[in-house]
Amino acid sequence: MSSTTDKLKGLANEAVGNVKQAAGKVTGNDSLLAEGKAQELKGEAQRTVGEAKDGVASVVDKVTGKH
Repeated sequence: MSSTTDKLKGLANEAVGNVKQAAGKVTGNDSLLAEGKAQELKGEAQRTVGEAKDGVASVVDKVTGKH
């Protein structure tokens, strides 16, 4: 997966996770609240992977002289 794809999927999972958490709070559904938190954390991890890929690519470009 490309860094952009990782970041976009991460942001989407974070957003859906936040919506699930809000719905869980409003309805008193602890299961939905927990599911939303888990999805938000998954999204944060995906986004971090994408950002790390960007960082690695930047370092490789500097080492190889590509800008």
